[in-house]
Amino acid sequence: MGFTFRYGPKVVGGATATATIAAHLPQGPVLFVTDARLRELGVAQAGLAALQGEGREVVIFDTVEADPSETTVLGAVEAGRRGRVASVVGLGGGSPMDVAKLAALLLGSGEAVCDVYGVDRARGPRLPLVLVPTTAGTGSEATGIAIITVGGAEKRGAVSPLLVADLAILDPLLTLDLPLPVTAATGIDAMVHAVEAYTSARLKNPISDALAREALRLLAANLPVVCRAGRDLGARSAMLLGAHLAGVAFANAPVGGVHALAYPLGGHFHVPHGHANALMLGPVLGHNLAAAAPLYAELLDCVVPGHPAVGEGQRARAFVDELKSLCAATGLPLRLRDVGVAASDLARLAADSQKQERLLVNNPVPISEADAHRLYAEVL
Repeated sequence: MGFTFRYGPKVVGGATATATIAAHLPQGPVLFVTDARLRELGVAQAGLAALQGEGREVVIFDTVEADPSETTVLGAVEAGRRGRVASVVGLGGGSPMDVAKLAALLLGSGEAVCDVYGVDRARGPRLPLVLVPTTAGTGSEATGIAIITVGGAEKRGAVSPLLVADLAILDPLLTLDLPLPVTAATGIDAMVHAVEAYTSARLKNPISDALAREALRLLAANLPVVCRAGRDLGARSAMLLGAHLAGVAFANAPVGGVHALAYPLGGHFHVPHGHANALMLGPVLGHNLAAAAPLYAELLDCVVPGHPAVGEGQRARAFVDELKSLCAATGLPLRLRDVGVAASDLARLAADSQKQERLLVNNPVPISEADAHRLYAEVL
C-alpha cells in the first residue's frame, strides 16, 4: 500500500551540543522559552550562556507552566513582539517546547491562536525555531504538534508541518539531574508514543514502524537504568534518542486511546502527562487486544528480547504485561485514587475523553464513553 512520511527536524546530538545553539540561528534577538524551575535548577543556563556568549540579545520567557494555557502562549508572543525577536528557542519538557512552537508561528505569521487549532489550519510563515528537550519523553522537539489547555481543562492541539522545528538539539547533559518521577513519567510517555504509532489505525507506515520498534527497544532497555542510576550518560543518551525516534514515528502515525484518556487527567487533575499515560496504558492496551494482538506480539521482543512466550495471543498478552511491569518498576503510583480521582469523577473524565476525536480515530478499537468509564474504573 502507498504511504506518506515526513521526516522531522535536523538533529544535533551529544554531550555539550547545546553550546552550538547560536550557530544555528539568524542574527538578531532571540525569544528563549523555558520554565522557572529549569532556571532555578541551572538546566537552562547552558542554552542561555551559549547565546549570550555569542553576543545575542535574549528575551527570556520563563513562566511556562505544566499543561500550558492559551494565555501563556499569548504572553510569550507578546514578549517576542516587544523584543522584536528574529528567532525562537524552546528549552525544557513538552510544555516550553509547545509554547515555543506556537510563539514562533504566531510571531512569524500574525495569525490568531484560535485559528491554528486542528490539523493543517496554520498558514505561516513562522520564525526560525530551535528546540532543546530536557526530558526524554514528549518527543515534542520532533513533531509538528503543540498541545494547549483551553478553558481551564480542555486540551486542544495544533497540528501542522509549520510547527516542526528547524533544529532539535539532543544533549544528555541536560537530563542528568532529572528527578526520578519526571524521568519515569517522561520515559513511559515516549514508550506509549512508540506503541501507539506502531498500532495506529490511521497512517501506519513502514518507516514509522521501523522507528517505533527501535525507539521501544532503546526505551525499554534504558528506562530501568536511568531510574536507578540517573547520571548514567550512556543510558540518558539512549533515552533521548529513543524519545526522539518515537516522536518522529507518532508525528506520522498518530497516537490513540491511551493519550485520549490521559488528557482529561491532565486537564482536570493536573496529572503530569507521562504519568497520566502510565495510568491508562494497561487498561487501554487490554481493551485493544482483540484487534491489536498481532502487532503487540511483534513488539514483544523490543521490550524483552528472546521472550519465551509462543503463539500470537500469548505473546500479545505478555507484551501488555511486560509494559505494565515496566511502569510499576519505576515506582510511579498507578491508581487514579493516588492522584486525587474519586469514583464520582469518572463520568466527567469519560465524557471529556470523547472530545479527543483527533486521537480516538487512531485507536485500533473504538472507545465509547461507556468504554472510557470502564477503563478509568479499572485503575481507580
